[in-house]
Amino acid sequence: MGLNLEGKKGVVDEVSSRLATAQTLVLAEYKGLPVAQMTRLRAAARASGVYLHVQKNTLVRRAVQGSVFASLAEQMKGPLIYAISEDPVAAAKVLNEFAKTNDKLVVKAGSFSGELLDKAGVQALASIPGRKELLAQLLGVMQAPLTGFACALSALARQREEAVSQEAVS
Repeated sequence: MGLNLEGKKGVVDEVSSRLATAQTLVLAEYKGLPVAQMTRLRAAARASGVYLHVQKNTLVRRAVQGSVFASLAEQMKGPLIYAISEDPVAAAKVLNEFAKTNDKLVVKAGSFSGELLDKAGVQALASIPGRKELLAQLLGVMQAPLTGFACALSALARQREEAVSQEAVS
């Protein structure tokens, strides 16, 4: 059943509002993807904070007009699923990881902060660590000097204890 005019306007508004705060938009062809696998893909996207929907290409083309993602409009052909994320790598990572294990999902193109990406560009973007991973790495780097200092103080305290116990024995 097709959408009426109000329904179409609602879809365009929803996609436009998602794109307003997004950094990444990735397109993938899903032709022949079984429902069970599509459900798994949607669950993975939801867990990563990615807006993932199958939409009419004409409606999404209207939604991207005047946005930083407008360069993707000519790529919107065929049965596509759209992944939109505020995290710069989340959308690319979800679709790329799923495409590795399922040949029915083919990443077509993407856009990161207005820069058009081909399939290889989306894969390169997906290989970058996510925000949480980068924060964990930063925390590890920041903790390293403190950990080293604490170990040095502990070793110094042990040496002094050993020296005091040896003096007491002698």
